[in-house]
Amino acid sequence: MNVISRLFALFSLVFSASVSAQDIPGVGLLPFVENFVKSDYQGDNQVWNLTQGADNAMYVANNHYFLRYNGVKWERYTLPNKSIIRSVMSHGDRIYSGSYNDFGYWKRVSGKMTYTSIASKAKCFSADDNEEIWKIFKVGNTIYFQTFNEIFTMSNSGKIAKTRFPYQISYCYVVDGKIYVATVKHGVYVMNGKRFDKKENWSELIGEVIHHIDSYKGQIYVFTRTNGIFIEQNGKLQPWTGKLNESLKNHIILSAKFIKNNTLAIGTGLQGLFLVDLETGNYRHLSRENSLKNNAVLSFAQDKEQDLWLGLDNGIAHVEVNSPVDVFSDNSGVMGSVYALSTMTDGYVLVTNNGVFTYRNATLQSVPGSQGQVWDVYKNGDKFIIGHNDGTLVFDGRDLSKANTVNGGWKFMKSEFDNVYFQANYAGVVWYKDATDLANFKFIPGFTKPVRNIEQKRPGEFWAADNYKSLYRVAYDKNFQTTKVENVSQQNGIKNDFGVKIFSYKNELFFLIDKSWYTYNSVSGKLEKDTMFNKSFTGISDIVPVDQDRFIVEKSGLLYVVHQNKSGFDWELIPEKYYDGKVILENTKAYKIGEKIYLNLDDGFISYRPGGSVSGDSKVKVEGYYEGEFISDGTKIRNDKPVELQVISPYFGYRRPNLYFNRNGSGNYERVEDGRLVLNNLSGGNQEIGIYTFDGKNYDKIAEYTFYVMFPWYISFWMILVYLLVIAGIFLLYSRWNHLRTKQKLQLQEEELKHQGEIMEMELKRQNELNIQAYEKHILELELQSKSSQVAGKSLSIAKQSEMIENIEKILDSESNIGRIKSDIKKAIKYNAVNKHEWESFEYNLSQVHNEFVKNLTTRFPQLTSKDIRLSIYLRMNLSSKEIAPLMNISFRGVELHRYRLRKKLDLSADENISKFMMLL
Repeated sequence: MNVISRLFALFSLVFSASVSAQDIPGVGLLPFVENFVKSDYQGDNQVWNLTQGADNAMYVANNHYFLRYNGVKWERYTLPNKSIIRSVMSHGDRIYSGSYNDFGYWKRVSGKMTYTSIASKAKCFSADDNEEIWKIFKVGNTIYFQTFNEIFTMSNSGKIAKTRFPYQISYCYVVDGKIYVATVKHGVYVMNGKRFDKKENWSELIGEVIHHIDSYKGQIYVFTRTNGIFIEQNGKLQPWTGKLNESLKNHIILSAKFIKNNTLAIGTGLQGLFLVDLETGNYRHLSRENSLKNNAVLSFAQDKEQDLWLGLDNGIAHVEVNSPVDVFSDNSGVMGSVYALSTMTDGYVLVTNNGVFTYRNATLQSVPGSQGQVWDVYKNGDKFIIGHNDGTLVFDGRDLSKANTVNGGWKFMKSEFDNVYFQANYAGVVWYKDATDLANFKFIPGFTKPVRNIEQKRPGEFWAADNYKSLYRVAYDKNFQTTKVENVSQQNGIKNDFGVKIFSYKNELFFLIDKSWYTYNSVSGKLEKDTMFNKSFTGISDIVPVDQDRFIVEKSGLLYVVHQNKSGFDWELIPEKYYDGKVILENTKAYKIGEKIYLNLDDGFISYRPGGSVSGDSKVKVEGYYEGEFISDGTKIRNDKPVELQVISPYFGYRRPNLYFNRNGSGNYERVEDGRLVLNNLSGGNQEIGIYTFDGKNYDKIAEYTFYVMFPWYISFWMILVYLLVIAGIFLLYSRWNHLRTKQKLQLQEEELKHQGEIMEMELKRQNELNIQAYEKHILELELQSKSSQVAGKSLSIAKQSEMIENIEKILDSESNIGRIKSDIKKAIKYNAVNKHEWESFEYNLSQVHNEFVKNLTTRFPQLTSKDIRLSIYLRMNLSSKEIAPLMNISFRGVELHRYRLRKKLDLSADENISKFMMLL
């Protein structure tokens, strides 16, 4: 059986063993672990080797696959011969890999890794060889490719040389510039050129499988597979005196590495990873039970942040050993959500929705009798006062007892002003004189609200936030009898006062109500908006006090540790990955314990060391991909296809920045989720994507990526040319059509004008004829009226004359006396004369006939007398002066004189005919 077969058989044997986790004591919290499983990188099980390239990406030897991870996306490649890849090493812009009967290097070209075989070109292996390159390392200017039986060297010039080992080996290790060769059965040798010198004083290692050799503070450590760790002292090996050494013999050491802060990382086959503090001897244990996905740690690598990458038997783990954040998480789900915590001398007290738990020596235990919702824990000496749904409890670290029946103690606090203790609860606020005598309590009378939070600023009063809505100010006397209860938020007209936050900072109380910050003016008794806080802390959803120097705010789902400086506030982001989806809304609490801040979470808690990170390079690199291909200058990008951008940070751990982006300089900033952007619905032309960091206050631009998107085919150059030609043709046709249409229109207009002229001429002629007819009719009517008047007058005169003649004839026939005849004739003449009434009737009828004429005459000549008007009517009737004289009962000469005066009044010249004037008026 060869060595490889024996190794696999031994692996199968030890992996089938079962070791209880309770046999492994441990202390402290664990570093944050980011696990990657096969479904993430679409690879095989075993991860034999890892390295970080000069481009900051991680490269992985994963059985049949060569993997690359840049913090955003996994890439998977295979060798041309599809063989298993056992080793990788970064040097310059190359990633060397070793496989079955082959070794070579990978380079990144146009966004993809390309492989070049060195061994094939140098003909290092024959068809009969059966070798695998298990390790690649560099010493000086020479690169070494190691199999179990021989080693190849490559100089700077590319010259390849081969040296055969004296015995079958496990691995070579470089310690202080020397190459230690660990054989399977014959101990350890030091390689000097082509010579191998045995370490004679290391006889304890004969027959041992060695999985690492390294130095720490001038001493060489040897890590055996099943016999623990040895240290070289005075040229000889001695068993390591660490308290973990005996346990490690049962756990199978597969890998080891000295890392930062005097820490030794030991990877085992059965129990995962141990992080040993070489100064104190304490260690932290990471396994499948608390953080890893697999307990077999096959390989190690460190990245730029000095964090660990573990190659597991099934998966990859990124362990942030250099992060200021440590975590405790209950993967079993038994504990539930942590609502508050406190420290004991040997561990932690955790109060949860499932009861009270202790965490000691890496062991989580439930406190009997504590099941149910627990809200608060207050440390009082060596005891803990616990606010439980069913009452107030006291825990001494071992036993739990019920102190009273005050249900739902949300907050227990000591009054710095009244020398008592207050406890906010479901039914209001109670007070205690002595925290060791909780059986004696009294409620603050007159205030029965479910109070979640209380704070004090002066004696004799406290501020309380209702569990649901409203801010209250409660005043009381020295006997704690309520003197006043004010709903301050309602009194100040704040209608939306749900979820009030009370925040005590630097001896001042601040109130967050309906997204605005207020302080209380005790003089006016009013809430006043605080300028500084409203300017600095807009849009936050929660604020958590830490101490008088720091507090935590939650904004857009992110937590920031804030402390005040001379000009404002400094914001320090706690990266989201440590608490993503685990923050308990409205119940987040922070505890300052030593130099660390502790935060409760849904499944545990984290500790954070403010300012613990060393500021690193915040520059990022942006790579663009279109239809799966790397975007170059010649890439033609259509506007209806998505573009993927990978925003790549040089860091994978705590220093990895929280990033935002905007498009084409817009003011709209969006989160870069997991370093990946997918841009859809792009407009044509140049696209500028700005990448920014955000410190809670300002956006700082750290990178920019530009690419060109083709305009849609319908607005391409040729289509625009077609459009222009079509438009030009349309304009030409329109111009011709419009010219013809205009010509026709002018002709039609000309004809229409001509026709209209003829029509107008005919209409004018007709109108003239009508006017002449109307005029002639009018003249005829006037003449008719005149003649009628004349006839009427003459008829009246003739009638009277006839009657007078008839009467005279009768007198002459009947009388013979001449005197009497004279007298009778005179009477007849007088009787037959026109009487006054008849004349008035005649004149009235005459006026009615000439009514319109009279109106026109009087309007133009208002100075005319009635006698003038009568004369005018007679003149209009074309009567002579002789005919007018009897009608007016004046002489002929009187008529002529009256005519003369009328002409003067009408201002007529001697040449004008007065009768014609009257007829035309």
